Amino acid sequence: MSNLTERIRPALSRQTLRWETGLAVVVILILVIGSASSPDFLTGNNLFNLGLSNGEIAIMTLPMTLIVISGEIDLSVASILGLASALLGFLWARGWPMPAIFVTIAVVGLAAGAVNGLLVTRLRLPSLAVTIGTLALYRGVATILLGPNTVSNFPAAYTNLGVNAVPFTGNDMTYSTLIFIVLAIIFGVVLHATPLGRSIYAMGASQEAALFAGIRVKRIKTALFMVSGLICSLAGVLWTFRLNTAVQNNGLGLELSVVAIVLLAGVSIFGGKGSLIGVVLAVLAFAGIQNALLLTNFNQEATGIVTGALLLASVFLPTVFGPAVGRWFRRLSRT
Repeated sequence: MSNLTERIRPALSRQTLRWETGLAVVVILILVIGSASSPDFLTGNNLFNLGLSNGEIAIMTLPMTLIVISGEIDLSVASILGLASALLGFLWARGWPMPAIFVTIAVVGLAAGAVNGLLVTRLRLPSLAVTIGTLALYRGVATILLGPNTVSNFPAAYTNLGVNAVPFTGNDMTYSTLIFIVLAIIFGVVLHATPLGRSIYAMGASQEAALFAGIRVKRIKTALFMVSGLICSLAGVLWTFRLNTAVQNNGLGLELSVVAIVLLAGVSIFGGKGSLIGVVLAVLAFAGIQNALLLTNFNQEATGIVTGALLLASVFLPTVFGPAVGRWFRRLSRT
């Protein structure tokens, strides 16, 4: 195990450092261009709305990062969000107390993630195919729960959490932003400073080598999918309270945004590479681009172009320009 991670770490550190530096430059450019295109871009009110509209997506990128680094992918994240939202409305309409609803949603989120993980690890099915299937399955369960109905009579004490600022933050930070920051710190420590994190990198670099090194690959990957289900169900609760609406199609299509951010962060789709710092920078870049387009009256029905372009760029640029940039950095380090 130690020999495997020692071989991986030096190359990983150099590549992620280069990519994160580029992302930091992109974020700065977005700030400059956004503020030049609209005087409202860097205002406190706009930054609050930026965190409000992107908080749930940002939260879902965290478990997705660990899953992709481990060599898998989870395309059911938005469907689990929608399932949690539908379950919240379904149970509340039937008079359940909110604490019991939260516990039930957490259990269902863990179970949904466990289904993904067990199908991938025990039956050795490809995670891409499995999670495309459960994407449709969980969305179908949400449709069965609510059908065409809408539930929107949630208590103000909960819906205020979705739209109000965290106390003592100067009305600039949403609860979803605070949750993302706390979870990002936790996930970052786990990924970069624990044996579990090193095992996740090792699995993504070579699953066979990880098995020979004594890493419990099946158990860890199943746990990662379960954590993803739990976090996405939390995002579903936040989404529902923010909109004060539970419908069966909440979060429809968000999985593409989540994947786009993770790949934009420099996380290799083949596993074994990436960092949480890159993910945080990618979240800022993605949210900044979307917000700048909104302020410049860009056709909001065409914002999918941005997500698609980022997905293509995050795969194309490292493949085409990555080797050339690497040679440039090596020459620079010798001078």
